Amino acid sequence: MKVTDFDYELPEELIAQHPVEPRDTARLLTLDKVSGEVKHKGHFYDLLEELHEGDVLVFNNTKVIPARLYGHRQGSGGKVEVLLLTPCGENRWECLVKPGKKCPIGQVIEFDDRLSGVIIDKTDFGGRIIQFTCNGVFDDVIQEIGEMPLPPYIHEKLEDKDRYQTVYAKEKGSAAAPTAGLHFTPDLLEKIKAKGVELEFVTLHVGLGTFRPVSAETIEDHEMHSEFFVVPQDTADRINAAKQKGSRIIAVGTTSVRTLESATNDDGVLQGMSGWTQIFIYPGYKFKMIDALVTNFHLPQSTLLMLISALAGREHCLAAYEEAVRERYRFFSFGDAMFIH
Repeated sequence: MKVTDFDYELPEELIAQHPVEPRDTARLLTLDKVSGEVKHKGHFYDLLEELHEGDVLVFNNTKVIPARLYGHRQGSGGKVEVLLLTPCGENRWECLVKPGKKCPIGQVIEFDDRLSGVIIDKTDFGGRIIQFTCNGVFDDVIQEIGEMPLPPYIHEKLEDKDRYQTVYAKEKGSAAAPTAGLHFTPDLLEKIKAKGVELEFVTLHVGLGTFRPVSAETIEDHEMHSEFFVVPQDTADRINAAKQKGSRIIAVGTTSVRTLESATNDDGVLQGMSGWTQIFIYPGYKFKMIDALVTNFHLPQSTLLMLISALAGREHCLAAYEEAVRERYRFFSFGDAMFIH
């Protein structure tokens, strides 16, 4: 399949530059994955009407770290931007570095009087491994000097860091938010539970895959970057029990989909496990665990658009996106939401 098969026209003014307040007042579109029928539900909190007693909602509880750091190259004093992606142990991180050409192995980068780093290796995807030296607690220093790594299509500064964080974020380690979850409020989660819907949490730390466009012409030639995930055993047991009873397993966000599908064996049983996944889901994929998905509107030609097309069909998804453009929905990270069922 061609990457261009997943293109669509999007007016730039529909790219959301800031989140709506309150979180759950974003708009919600529903898509029937079998018939392709599209409905406009009004607000995200109307998702409550779409959920049934016994359903299981599975969230990604990763927590975004302020992973964008600004420093200077030792010697020349030239400016450097570093994006922390994946911890490699002992204050070593896989990073994206700009300008990369001016940051060879051995280059020292100084951030402030408490933090510096030296580039010790290159990675397959054009990144760098940086060994940091920190005068203090690394996490505390990063929290103080780092910025939230908003996607490049968001041009407005985010005043409140918590708005690029889900209300249930717990496990530190992401370079980007699992944005479908940004719409949930504590009040909405309580109402969902009161309806008899089970809430479960897994972890996938979002890394380079989110920032890396598909450069291959055919999607089969694209290689996903590894991302770390965790499925607790007791969570797996409860989800398996619900699945056996015929309950719908509903992923909140594509990262939850990738976690569940990575940890489910060929017999359809979810394993309690942790590890690294490079799973790439595109049309033709047979889902082993999930039945429905809460998600945002994704970039043209992105792996995320390919994933939802695997669930609902490429034609259905692109038709729904055309409808969303006509109806002036807001797109991408701070935009509106879809429920594919």
